[in-house]
Amino acid sequence: MPVQQLKEYLDQAGVEYMCLSHPPAFTAQELAHHVKIAGDRVVKTVIIELDGKMAMLVMPATWRIRWDRLSQILDTDFVDLADEQEFQDRFPDCEVGAMPPFGNLFGMTVYCAESLTEQPELAFAAGSHTESVHMKTSDFLNLVQPMVLNQGFVKPGARKPAWLVKRRRHRELDEERVSGAAGY
Repeated sequence: MPVQQLKEYLDQAGVEYMCLSHPPAFTAQELAHHVKIAGDRVVKTVIIELDGKMAMLVMPATWRIRWDRLSQILDTDFVDLADEQEFQDRFPDCEVGAMPPFGNLFGMTVYCAESLTEQPELAFAAGSHTESVHMKTSDFLNLVQPMVLNQGFVKPGARKPAWLVKRRRHRELDEERVSGAAGY
C-alpha cells in the first residue's frame, strides 16, 4: 500500500492511478526494470538544498542533473544534493530513497524536468522500495503544480557541447606536453 497520505490525496482528488508491488527497487532505473516500462516514464525524485531550503527535483530515471545549469536556471549561487539525514523526518512514512514526487504534500517546492511533462503516464516510488504508483502525467501535473524546467538536466548518451570537447582536448594536449618535457 502506498504511503497513506499519498493514497488519501489521490483518492480525494478523484484521479485514476494504479499501485503495483514488485521486487525491491532502490533506484528509479531498477523500478523501470521491475515494472517493465521505459526509464523516461519513471520519475527519479531528488531532494536538493536550494539557498538553504529543501526542494524536490523530479526528472526521468535515465537523466542526470547538470548542477551548473540547474544553478543558472534557478538563479541561485547555491544548489546541492540534500543530505538524507536532514530530510528523512519530512517523509515520516516513507523509506529513505522512495519518496513520491509530491513535494507539495511535504511542504516542498517541486521542480520538474520538462521531458517528464511530455510523457503520457508516469510511474514512481510510492513511499516504499517495493511499491509504485502509475498515473497519467496530466493528473500528476495538475495535482503537484511543479515549476517546469527545460534546463539543468542531461540525458545519458547526449552529445557533449563543442566548447566542453575543445576544452578537454586542450587539457589533454597540455598534459602530453608536460609529461613529454619531464622525460627528456
